[in-house]
Amino acid sequence: MHGKNLIKKFSMPADELSRLTSEALGSTTLAELDTAIGKTVAELTPNKIVRGKVIKVQEDGVVVVDVNYKAEGQITLDEFPDPLAVQPGLEIECLVEQINDAEGYILLSKRKADRIRGWENIIQTHKEGDSVKGMVLRKIKGGLLVDIGVPVFLPASQVNIRRAGDIGDWIGKEIEARIIKIDEERMNIVISRRKLIEEERETKKAQLLAELQEGQIRKGIVKNIADFGVFVDLGGIDGLLHITDMSWGRVNHPSEMLKLDDEVEIKVLKIDRERERIALGMKQKTASPWENITDKYPVGQRVAGEVVNLMSYGAFVKLEDGVEGLVHISEMSWTKRVNHPNEVVKQGDKVEVVVLEVDTEKQTISLGMKQTEVNPWDMVAEHYPPGTVIRGKVRNLTNYGAFIELQEGIDGLLHITDMSWTRKITNPSEVVKKGEEVECVVLSVDQEKKRIALGLKQLQADPWSGDIPARYHIGDSVPGTVTKITNFGVFVELEPGLEGLLHISELADHKVDNPEEVVKVGQRVEVRIIKIDTDERKIGLTLIQAHFEEGEEGEGGTGKEPDRPQPPTPALGSLADQLKGIGQRVSAREAQKKSENADRG
Repeated sequence: MHGKNLIKKFSMPADELSRLTSEALGSTTLAELDTAIGKTVAELTPNKIVRGKVIKVQEDGVVVVDVNYKAEGQITLDEFPDPLAVQPGLEIECLVEQINDAEGYILLSKRKADRIRGWENIIQTHKEGDSVKGMVLRKIKGGLLVDIGVPVFLPASQVNIRRAGDIGDWIGKEIEARIIKIDEERMNIVISRRKLIEEERETKKAQLLAELQEGQIRKGIVKNIADFGVFVDLGGIDGLLHITDMSWGRVNHPSEMLKLDDEVEIKVLKIDRERERIALGMKQKTASPWENITDKYPVGQRVAGEVVNLMSYGAFVKLEDGVEGLVHISEMSWTKRVNHPNEVVKQGDKVEVVVLEVDTEKQTISLGMKQTEVNPWDMVAEHYPPGTVIRGKVRNLTNYGAFIELQEGIDGLLHITDMSWTRKITNPSEVVKKGEEVECVVLSVDQEKKRIALGLKQLQADPWSGDIPARYHIGDSVPGTVTKITNFGVFVELEPGLEGLLHISELADHKVDNPEEVVKVGQRVEVRIIKIDTDERKIGLTLIQAHFEEGEEGEGGTGKEPDRPQPPTPALGSLADQLKGIGQRVSAREAQKKSENADRG
């Protein structure tokens, strides 16, 4: 404590102080005292670096330093890198921050003095482009603070080639980097570790490309993992290990086999020196399992495997690592209608299969599951010989017939033409219904095409072989009912299940463009038989008379066809005469039909 503060502390009267001072100075004058002090006390100014000696370390953490000034300097202990080394007598350099004569002390900073000296040293010994080593101190906004003698800035983007993880992991580690910018005015330096690594990699890359050869076995470090493969650092250049070259077996994702920073041994497959691209392989270090595949899996051999993948068209079965075969959906069951493989198997199932085909060039194997069982179609001819009467359920209806299930997976076709001897069936639903159980007879079996023909009408005798020709004759006049009208004529039901065709040319003596001009569906008519064809199972008719309900009239308004003479009845002449007359009319009708062929159905 000095000056006025000291006087105030002891509260000494001015005359007493003057007396004591005179006694202490003796014969020395105040002017002589000022001259003596000026010779021993250094001139201090703020922001000046001075040398000093540690006098003591106070309990409050203040270090008192003698800097050859009339007042002592003060520095906080935390400005020293090693507080335990601070002892009286230690000489240091410090920066004058503030001179407070009134209070009797000088505020000093060792840290700032060290930084200035360090900056001066860096500027004198380094330039942009030089490499430096330093300790990472801490994270700051946008990067890291590194001590290379002075704190310098390392941007986060310049820490490594690929930014991965937390840059805080570098704190406390010594690194080597390249000076990329020096700002003397702001006392700021920016460094880059990445640039130094890239330069080193370029040198190593050129050396590596010069010595690298296809077929070599190399070691590398996994640097990046993508869905399609792994990038491996060979020591200056990265190569691609594609997912298809990792294993002879199935690999769903590269991470199943490798992790970042793993050391891996690989084989160089291809080198593109112009584009600096290298293709690598792991599976190529061992022989392909497809070598001598036909010896291991001959066609017809039964083998066991595991279902590893399901697609809409089939299931892939692993026979061994690197060897998979396809069981097509059509090869899963002899009889079951399989819409998707998951109806039969699921992933991970152990299955037994038969080798159907091996393509060594395409490295594909066709497998079958149904071939491990007896083909039920091999027994169909034995179980269902032609003539066998069976009962089955109508499984499905189409416009051409009905499929009848004989046993699981085996259907027979009941064609629309085999449903009735006499009726003209236009849709199978007129005779059978889906889900209905029916009785049929087996007509034929085609094992090769896997077809069974069934018949419903064959359960009864063919009426056309005797009954119909015996009861119906050419020239007979018979009643009937119109059941259907088409553009070529009218179908007339003569009795239940038996119809005849009344051709459009037989409706009137004049040309008829539309049959509905003459008759209507459901109308009762009188017709004469003009043709019976037992082979084609057809009866041809000609109109005699159409009957109308009360209030209705035909074309002529009389209920009869106009201008058409009524044919003689059997009572007016002999049968031979009648047949002769009918024959003449039939010939005339045939001539008319030919001339009107374009109008027929």
